[in-house]
Amino acid sequence: MRLRALAFAALLALGACSKVTQENFAKVRDGMSEPQVHALLGPPSESSSVNVLGLSGTSSRWVTKDAVIAVQFVNGKVRLKNFEKPPIR
Repeated sequence: MRLRALAFAALLALGACSKVTQENFAKVRDGMSEPQVHALLGPPSESSSVNVLGLSGTSSRWVTKDAVIAVQFVNGKVRLKNFEKPPIR
């Protein structure tokens, strides 16, 4: 029973560690693939895609209470990125 409690506590601690940080945002570089960004930040909170005239575009956002990272991909590669901290209330 004690081992289960320790394992549960460890899972909670890991879940509390967000990958949506200024440090991880700085690691996102132009030309990185979507899978590389997902490996760094985890699955996005929101994502939408469009295909037009042979070009594909995806806009993804990783949202936490402390920060928002937005990344736009063109043909599966990073083209634009943005980091925002919510206003202090």
